[in-house]
Amino acid sequence: MSSEPNTEVIWDPQVAKNEYPTEALKPPNNSLMAKYLTKELWDKYKDVKSPTAGWTIAKAVNTGCVNKDSLVGCHAGDIESYTIFKDFFDPVIEDYHSLKGKGLQQVTDLDPSKLVGDIEDKSNIKSTRIRTARNLFGFPLNPGGTKETRLQIQELMKKVFNTLEGDLKGTYYSLESLTNEERAKLVADHFLFKPGDKFQTASGYHAYWPAGRGIFHNDSKTFLVWLNEGDHIRIISMEQGGDVKSVFSRLCRAVKAIEEGIKKITGNSEAFLHDSRLGQITCCPSNLGTGLRGGVHIVLPKLFKTKGLKELDKLARELGCQIRGTHGEHTEIVDTCDISNFHRLGYPEYKLVQNMINTVNHMNKLEKQS
Repeated sequence: MSSEPNTEVIWDPQVAKNEYPTEALKPPNNSLMAKYLTKELWDKYKDVKSPTAGWTIAKAVNTGCVNKDSLVGCHAGDIESYTIFKDFFDPVIEDYHSLKGKGLQQVTDLDPSKLVGDIEDKSNIKSTRIRTARNLFGFPLNPGGTKETRLQIQELMKKVFNTLEGDLKGTYYSLESLTNEERAKLVADHFLFKPGDKFQTASGYHAYWPAGRGIFHNDSKTFLVWLNEGDHIRIISMEQGGDVKSVFSRLCRAVKAIEEGIKKITGNSEAFLHDSRLGQITCCPSNLGTGLRGGVHIVLPKLFKTKGLKELDKLARELGCQIRGTHGEHTEIVDTCDISNFHRLGYPEYKLVQNMINTVNHMNKLEKQS
C-alpha cells in the first residue's frame, strides 16, 4: 500500500513569523483573502486569539498565502473566528456568496415538499448526489482541533450511527482500523477519502491523520457520512439516475435523524454549530449557510463539443449554478459534467436544489437546440 500524502502544515515564511505577508499577497494571488487582508486589518488582529481553538489571523490566511491559486484563501478554526475576525471574514463571505449590500442572514429549510416540478428529461442523467456539511456543537472546527477532539467526535458519532433506523441503518468503518477487505470494498465503491487537498492541508485539516476519521454508509449505499474528512461530518445522499426529490428527501431525513441522535446522546439543546447570520458554521467560508451542494452527473455531448467547460460554467453561474468536470473541482470534462448549485448562503436548502433542477432543464433545452 502506498504511503499517505504529507499532512504537515507548510507555513508561508512571513506568516510563520506573524508578519504581514506582503510577498504572498502579490499577483498571481487573486484569492478573496488577498483582496481583503489589508495591513490595517493584519495589525489589528495579529496578536488576537480565539478562545476555543486559539485561532489567529495568521492561521486563518496561511492556506491562501501558501497556495496562490486558492479562490477563497482562508479558513476558520472555531465558531468564534467568524465573530472575532469579523471585519476580515465578512467581506470575504459577502463577496463569495454575492451578498454585498444585501446583509448576511440564513434560514434553514430542509423541506422536500417545497420542490416544484422535476428534471423533465432524465435520460442523460447518470447520477444525483446531494451533500451537506455540519460541525458539532461544543467542539472546535477541525483546523483548530486536536487529535483528542477528533476522537471524541468519532466516539459520539458512532453512538449516533447506532440510532439510525430503516433505510438509514448501516455500518461505520474507522479509517484507522480498516481491514484490507474493508479498504478494498470502500475503494471499489468510491467511498474512501484521503488527505492531500493542499488547501485544507495548509490550515491543519489533516493533522493527526487518520485518527478520528471514518466512513458510514447504509446497506443500499445511497446514504453516506464522511467523518472528520474536512468538516466534522459530511452527510451525502445519492443514487443512480435523476430522481432529485428522492435524493433530497433522504438527505433531509438523515440530517434530522443525526441531529436528534446527537441531542439525545449529549443532552444538549443544540447539535450543530449554527449562527443566525451565517447559518451552518463550516471551516471554509464558501460552505457557510447551508453547507449544501446538490448536483447531477449529466451527459451533454453537443454542448461539450460546441462550448466546452469554461463557457458552460460561465453560463451556469449566470443561473446560480456551477459546472465542474467529470471528476469534480479543477478537472476537465471526460464523458460527463457535474451541474450543481454555486451558492450556499442566503438561500434555503430547497431553493438551491430547485435552482439546480431549473438549470439542468435549461441546459437540456440548449442541448436539444444545438
